Amino acid sequence: MSQNFDLILKSGTVVNQDGEGVRDIAISDGRIAAIGAFAARSAGEVVDCKGLHILPGVIDTQVHFREPGQTHKEDLETGSRSAVMGGVTAVFEMPNTDPLTVTEYNFTAKVKRAHHRMHCDFAFFIGGTRENVQDLPELERAPGCAGVKVFIGSSTGALLVEDDPSLRRIFQVIKRRAAFHAEDEYRLNDRKGLRVEGDPRSHPVWRDEPAALIATQRLVKLAREAGKRIHVLHISTKQEIEFLRDHKDVASCEATPHHLTLVAPDCYERLGTRAQMNPPVRSADHRDGIWHGITQGVVDVLGSDHAPHTLEEKAKTYPASPSGMTGVQTLVPLMLDHVNAGRLSLARFVDLTSAGPARLFNIACKGRIAAGYDADFTVVDLKRKETITNEWVASRAGWTPYHGLRVTGWPVGTFVRGRRIMWQGKLETASTGEPVRFLETLRP
Repeated sequence: MSQNFDLILKSGTVVNQDGEGVRDIAISDGRIAAIGAFAARSAGEVVDCKGLHILPGVIDTQVHFREPGQTHKEDLETGSRSAVMGGVTAVFEMPNTDPLTVTEYNFTAKVKRAHHRMHCDFAFFIGGTRENVQDLPELERAPGCAGVKVFIGSSTGALLVEDDPSLRRIFQVIKRRAAFHAEDEYRLNDRKGLRVEGDPRSHPVWRDEPAALIATQRLVKLAREAGKRIHVLHISTKQEIEFLRDHKDVASCEATPHHLTLVAPDCYERLGTRAQMNPPVRSADHRDGIWHGITQGVVDVLGSDHAPHTLEEKAKTYPASPSGMTGVQTLVPLMLDHVNAGRLSLARFVDLTSAGPARLFNIACKGRIAAGYDADFTVVDLKRKETITNEWVASRAGWTPYHGLRVTGWPVGTFVRGRRIMWQGKLETASTGEPVRFLETLRP
C-alpha cells in the first residue's frame, strides 16, 4: 500500500537504537512516520542527506538567554537562533533573569514570550527560593517546566539558597529531579580575598576545587535523606566525578564543552576574562578527570551553559568582570571535533545530548529517532572542516572563546518537528518554537 508523507530525509546515515545505517526517514504532521526505504514520489518534499549523519535532535539542557531583563546581551529569539544555527533543536533555559523566574506569573509570561518566537523548542526551569517553597510542587508541574533549579553558590543573578535547612525544605516538597549550581557559598565568601585584581588566573584559586566538591557532597547527603533526585550542573573537578560515581542512584551530572576543551592557565592567558566562568575552567588534570567521567558513564548529559555577556562587560577588570561565555552554537561542532579526535564515539555523543536528556528529565517523544517521536534532527557532516569565528555566531553577544579554532565535524541541518529550520548555514523557516513536553507535566 502506497503512503504519502510530508517530508523524506533521503539516504542519510541514521544514528538510533539500531546503531548506524543508511536509511530514509519519513515525516508526517511533525512526527516520524516510518524509517526504511521510500520512493521520493511518496512525499511532498525530499531532502538529500547522502554522505551526512542524521542524529536525534540535540537538546542543550542548560542555557541562559537573559530575557527578561538583560536583553542587550541576548533574548529568547537571538539565543534560539544561535541554537538552531549550531544544530540544537531544544533548550532548557535558566531562571536567573530580571525579574527572576520564580512565580507562576513570571513563568507563564516567559512561555508566552517564547511561543512561536523561539526558533527551537524550549523548556524553562523554575528557580527555587526560600520564599516560593510552598509553590514549588505546582510550579514544577507546569507545562513547559524542566524542573526546579537552585543556586547553592552565588553566580550571575540574585538566586541563592546556601543553607542546609532551606535546602531541606525544598527537597521535602519537590517530586521531580532538581538541578543545582553546586559551589559552597560559605567557602566562596571565605576565599574572596584570594582574588587578584586584574588577573583572571586567580578565578579558579578563589572558586577552588573543594568549593565544588563540598557543595556536591552536601547535596547528595540531603537528597539521600529526603529520597529525592538531583542533577549537578557543570562538573568542573575530577574529585566530583570520583565522588558521584558512587552515588548514581540519587545524582546525575552534566559536563560542559568548555570544561572538556579549555584548560587553565592557558585559557586565561589567551582569553583573559572571556574564559571566566562559574565554576571555573581548571587545570588539565581536571579536564582529563571529566573526560574519564564521560568514558566511564558517570556523566549523563552535556550542556553548553551558554551565558552571554557583551565584550564591553567582559572587558571590565577582574573581578568586576562577569562570568559567562557563549556556547549553545558551538556545542555540536566542538564535540564532533572531539568525536573525530577519538575522545568519544558518535553513539556516546548522541547519548549525552539526546537520549540522556530524555531519560533524565522524562521528556515526551524526543531524544530518539523512532516512529511516533517528534521529527527533531541534527544533521551533521562528520568530515567537514570549518573554522569557528565570531562572525558565524548568531548570539547577540557576537563572540565566542573559540574564535579561530579549526574543527572537523559540522552541523549542516536543524529540523524541529519536521520543519527545516537551518540548512547549510541559512535560517530557512520562521520561528515556530513550542514548549517541550514532559511525562511528569502532561495534563488533560
